[in-house]
Amino acid sequence: MEERIIFAGFGGQGIMSMGMLLAYAGMIEGKNVSWLPSYGPEMRGGTANCNVTVSDGPVGSPIITEATTVVVMNRPSLDKYESYVVPGGKLFINSSLIDKKSERKDIEVYEIPANDIANELGNLKIANMIVLGALLETNPIVKSESVLEALLKVLGEGKKNLVPLNKKALERGAEIIKSLVSK
Repeated sequence: MEERIIFAGFGGQGIMSMGMLLAYAGMIEGKNVSWLPSYGPEMRGGTANCNVTVSDGPVGSPIITEATTVVVMNRPSLDKYESYVVPGGKLFINSSLIDKKSERKDIEVYEIPANDIANELGNLKIANMIVLGALLETNPIVKSESVLEALLKVLGEGKKNLVPLNKKALERGAEIIKSLVSK
């Protein structure tokens, strides 16, 4: 198994966090991982993306030009990274902020209203976790429990009170996929 994932959006949308949590969860499960962040010079609102590879074997390069999965949280990221998805791969679109539909017919496309759901749950900052939950429901690269364990390590003991909300966000993302599949 080797999954090559690109997460992309604006700075401040939790792009780096999604990638870091997936990579840490992979390490917790004894997998080989790479995480390569890239962001513009702006503190917030600029471009941000990261490449994450989770594999049972050695990872050849942290740079991804052919992704098995792409997660886009804004329109410029969709425009740039949609073509990186390999045929048969997956594309996750934050439909709360992206009004454009994917034109590709050779990939699986999931439109997740992440910002809308995050607002319903009371915290816009968990939109990234909703999408991550959806991704893990379609492809259990790592267990959600491993992501939550990684989250606790990243947040530290002082912010462990945020774990339950993030767990709820992961679960809502998974529920969205289950409801899409059952239609």
